[in-house]
Amino acid sequence: MNLLYNTAIGLYSLGAKVLSWKNVKARKMLAGQARTMDHLNKVIDRNAKYIWIHVSSLGEFEQGRPLIEMLKTRMPEKKIVLSFFSPSGYEVRKNYKGVDAVCYLPFDLKGRVKKFLDVVNPEMAIFVKYEFWGNYLEELHRRNIPTYLISAIFRDTQAFFKWWGGMFRKMLRCYTHLYVQDGASQQLLSNIGVTNVTIAGDTRFDRVTDILANSFEISQAKAMTQNVPITIIAGSTWAPDEQLLLPYFNSHPQIKLIIAPHEVNENRLAEIEHQLHRPYCRLSTATDIEASNTDCLIVDSFGKLSSIYRYGNIAYVGGGFGVGIHNINEAAVYGMPVVFGPKYGKFKEAKDLISVGGAFSIKSNDEFVSIMDTLLTDSDALKDAGASAGEYIRQNLGATEKIYSDIFGK
Repeated sequence: MNLLYNTAIGLYSLGAKVLSWKNVKARKMLAGQARTMDHLNKVIDRNAKYIWIHVSSLGEFEQGRPLIEMLKTRMPEKKIVLSFFSPSGYEVRKNYKGVDAVCYLPFDLKGRVKKFLDVVNPEMAIFVKYEFWGNYLEELHRRNIPTYLISAIFRDTQAFFKWWGGMFRKMLRCYTHLYVQDGASQQLLSNIGVTNVTIAGDTRFDRVTDILANSFEISQAKAMTQNVPITIIAGSTWAPDEQLLLPYFNSHPQIKLIIAPHEVNENRLAEIEHQLHRPYCRLSTATDIEASNTDCLIVDSFGKLSSIYRYGNIAYVGGGFGVGIHNINEAAVYGMPVVFGPKYGKFKEAKDLISVGGAFSIKSNDEFVSIMDTLLTDSDALKDAGASAGEYIRQNLGATEKIYSDIFGK
């Protein structure tokens, strides 16, 4: 890549070092990157060829996971290296048994790129959704290593489509093939001369359907929600989400609430508890009897939310007043309406679910109250919205099979 790009990456790396003095995530990322090469040198079989799959964070891992598991099922002899950029993905899935090695991706600096690829020696590379690292892509292309992007989605606001975006367009031409979610993405790429593109859909639909089939019982949630007319499941919430949810919950004794904050630490849990005016308990310490006698269950651990959605009638998915909404398909697959904040523009599934009547976006407390009042008092509206959400998921299955068959031909 050119001098401007490499300077920017160098400054990004330096900024992360400065930030790490106060930021736990930055510190974990740098410490993890520092261990990457030693770890790979210990676990990589130099006589084997690896498929390298890279994801940014936990959400992209869930998008890539159906392909990983299909690959391991159908070609178990294949070895896979899985890399993460973000600590929020790596720290949760560092012990994932579906691959042969899990690591942090070193910063996209030329020297580090060459060392990483020399050790992994991939026979192919697969990036998920948004990952565009210029030096990695350029070096993979130089080494004639087939490189794919899956479940990608493009918007006209991205640098690739600006008059000044030449070096970014160069990255796209390093991919052997791009598998995009929709026709709009394919058209945008075609407009800049990138035609090695297939509309394959989004592998997340396959993933949430797998989760639904393998969801597990959470006895406290079951005990709390038995014989209850309406339970709201609030997933991946932030403080602005809770400022809407919790006052509404406090003033509506006919509903119960299970809330899973996006960040689980003592400060965040205490913030939620301070706002609750009805009985509550934490999942990790509650017995089934305690849960059955409470109104709000606070999920204070990771890995359970996708199964907890099974106990709800309405889902509220957080992030829409800040970083952008989290995984709404994970809730919609259970056939219930999904409510979220206004920042959903980057998410095709959110726009689609709204258009079919399975989801609702709210910008203010008044809008939130209006939507919730309708769903709580109009049983037909609740039923129809849930049915629309579930049907939307079913109609969008099959991306994993399409991508797998195209790449591996078997």
